Amino acid sequence: MDKEKNSAVTCLAALSAAGVLALSVIFLFSPKGDFSENENRYLQSFPSLTREAVESGAFMEDINSYLCDHFPFRDLFISLKTRTELLAGRRKIGQVYVGEDGYLIEAYEEPKNTEQIGQILKNFGDKLNDQPVEVDLMLVPTAVCIYRDKLPGLAFLGLGEEQLETAKEVYEAAGIDPIDCTEELLARKGEGQLYYKLDHHWTTFGAYAGYLAFCREKGLEPVALEDLEAETVTEDFRGTIYSKVNDYSRPGEEITIYTDPSAELTVFYEDTNETTDSLYALDYAQKKDKYSLFLNNLHPLIQITNEKAETDRELVLIKDSYANSMVPFLIHNFKRIYVFDTRYYKWGPSSFIQEHEGVTDVLLLYNMNTLDTDLGVRGIY
Repeated sequence: MDKEKNSAVTCLAALSAAGVLALSVIFLFSPKGDFSENENRYLQSFPSLTREAVESGAFMEDINSYLCDHFPFRDLFISLKTRTELLAGRRKIGQVYVGEDGYLIEAYEEPKNTEQIGQILKNFGDKLNDQPVEVDLMLVPTAVCIYRDKLPGLAFLGLGEEQLETAKEVYEAAGIDPIDCTEELLARKGEGQLYYKLDHHWTTFGAYAGYLAFCREKGLEPVALEDLEAETVTEDFRGTIYSKVNDYSRPGEEITIYTDPSAELTVFYEDTNETTDSLYALDYAQKKDKYSLFLNNLHPLIQITNEKAETDRELVLIKDSYANSMVPFLIHNFKRIYVFDTRYYKWGPSSFIQEHEGVTDVLLLYNMNTLDTDLGVRGIY
């Protein structure tokens, strides 16, 4: 009996060793991509071997990231791990809560750069003190705050309050007029879906709630949804949070866009020298990164003009991707909108504002979950 048991153990060990060897061979000879379409991010490249990197430990950290990012059949193994954990009753996969009604909700991690971010924003506001412009700051709470009731068990305790408390600290440190859209989002929970179930962004309806809060604080007349044409451009959206857990059993969801047939738009992308009459790049509806259909993904500076707008006000919008789905509503209240992504715009929007006398308003809009690590914030000066 012992011989049979030993033989079985030896056989399993041999199979395991063969599997490891096979994966190693596949890893060595398989092509290494630069970008993960499923996760919508660039993969870790092989790090440079330098004395400084070795001494600081950065080399080994980057090697570990490289191995993880390029591991053979990585998405499949992540999916199997997720299914195993769900079957075992776990309701938090990594930093993602498995909530009610099909929601995957990102946890809110304790921020480390609140003071620095507040100072960056204050410095920016101070530069515009002598300019005839109104400067506002909107920090958007995420689903973990607004949809706390959908979190599993007692996970909701304190999470929303932590995010709102951090927002309060940033508002106070920045000294810029705050536009808090939290109450508007909470008030409209029963009217429609405010955040995607499988992505970290707010939905177009959530963006509309943020727009209403903006208009209320600015004394502007908001455009009514019933005056716009709604169109569902995809029913198969599986976004960034889905990609973190790879639970293939989850169905995709809708993305709805709104257009005003009476608007006369000119949308100019400075980096590509491209001009169009639409705020949407609908080719993305057929790709994995479907949210990028709003404002055609990433651009340092976009100039949007609505010739039919009944105003001469001009807006500088400094933002993360949350703002992209709010722009289609903002065009009704501004003749021209300059949209800055300061991760890529390298000349400082304050200089631009000082050089453009037509600018009347400045809005900084960022979501609370990525504010702490958003490289674009460092480009606001």
